[in-house]
Amino acid sequence: MVRKTKENAQATRNCILDAAVELFGSKGVSCTSLNDIARHAGVTRGAIYWHFENKVDLFTAMIRRLICPLMLHTREYGDFLARDPIGFLRAITEEFLGKLTHDPNFRRVFEILWHKCEYVGDIGSLRQQHLDEGEHHIEIIEQAFRLAKEKGQVNTELTPHQATIGLVALTDGLIFNWTKNQRMFPLETYSVPILDTFFRGLGVAGGDQESKSPAASQMT
Repeated sequence: MVRKTKENAQATRNCILDAAVELFGSKGVSCTSLNDIARHAGVTRGAIYWHFENKVDLFTAMIRRLICPLMLHTREYGDFLARDPIGFLRAITEEFLGKLTHDPNFRRVFEILWHKCEYVGDIGSLRQQHLDEGEHHIEIIEQAFRLAKEKGQVNTELTPHQATIGLVALTDGLIFNWTKNQRMFPLETYSVPILDTFFRGLGVAGGDQESKSPAASQMT
């Protein structure tokens, strides 16, 4: 009975999050209320407050539900980074772009983040948190490029920070433009050769041969 109750609670929570993704995507975050989400999910407003403190908490849970399973958020990524920094960079980038291409819910969340979210009202409090998370990811990428230089995996005059900004600008540009208009280009077939060219420009030999994570290999 306890297990069934927990399963029902989790199902309700996921139903609420699914409704939030759909409404945030169609109406925008600032124009969607908790009442809207409750009606769309077929639950009471009280059910939402049972699972989430407020709209900010719900919005954060929506993001974490899909992003946390990525390799960058697992314990194993540190060993991969130390062993093969360039392989690590390619794996996390290809895993992310592959998930964006093949997982509709993941894609919808990023369409919301890039095009449907204004950092105003309650959601405004998340702006600094998201900036801090972005800076943390930049630090990890820069660490990888620094290790890659030490290991002789790259041969470029760019500093690790410059290489980091280049990779971030490249991937962000792909994500922003593709989620805005998927007819502009096929992300699935464009992303890998574009990344190969970027890494070859850094002096990485055999740009399409670096190791991948199992997740990235399944998605690309």
